[in-house]
Amino acid sequence: MKIDLHDCCARHPAARDAAPAALRGLSLHIAQGEQVAVIGPSGAGKTTLLHLLACALPPSSGHLRLDDKDPWTLKRARLHHLRGSLFLAPQVPPLPPRQRVVTAVLAARLPHIGLWQSLRSLVYPTGIAQAEAALERFDLADKLFGRVDRLSGGERQRVGLARVLLAQASLILVDEPLSALDPTRAHQAIAALTLAARECGASLVTTLHHVDMALAHFPRIIGLRDGELAFDLPAIEVTPERLRTLYAQHLDELTAPVAVAAFESPPQAVAMQCR
Repeated sequence: MKIDLHDCCARHPAARDAAPAALRGLSLHIAQGEQVAVIGPSGAGKTTLLHLLACALPPSSGHLRLDDKDPWTLKRARLHHLRGSLFLAPQVPPLPPRQRVVTAVLAARLPHIGLWQSLRSLVYPTGIAQAEAALERFDLADKLFGRVDRLSGGERQRVGLARVLLAQASLILVDEPLSALDPTRAHQAIAALTLAARECGASLVTTLHHVDMALAHFPRIIGLRDGELAFDLPAIEVTPERLRTLYAQHLDELTAPVAVAAFESPPQAVAMQCR
């Protein structure tokens, strides 16, 4: 899917009237099938950008076009159809705690199957082989029939990424997919994600706190700071000097190692969200 943003501003619906917009005057072009990593300090507007591209949040000004269509001028049925071709993977995957992993992964297909098949799959899942193959890419095939609430935090995050492989999306949006993974699992997960996007020809936009992962796996890097575009460059041109400028006053986010305690954290309550 092709993405065009022109002078877009966006504000979270819950933001105070006096609060600055989360995104301000942002213009971008992302070609069909392109893979882009978005980096920047906390509060830069990275997650808001993903919500804007997922048609979950309208721009307060400016223009967004997906494949040359303005989503917010479409009729309800066409907007619903467009959203079915998008997949947003949040940092905390929306996995019901008592659900089996196979059912959670297969839920990614719901926009593309009928109501009866959707209800039937809750009891008798179809496509088990596809779910197992997706989990295998993230080294989780042995968890196929396990329950979500018995997974570690890192395992849940990888299950959330496995859902991407069954989503049949032409635009994949992934928010901080490595926050609960150790370095080895993180490299494995991001490599599986980028390969899957290439195989299906989908555009991929990922926000990453791990700058080294962004530079290692993505050819194009977008830097955001205070809701504005700081740079949009090939990875090879993102120098240490540019990164220090981008993370000024937030250098701890650029240089601090991820706490070992965060890796593969024990099961916690899972937030429920609607896709």
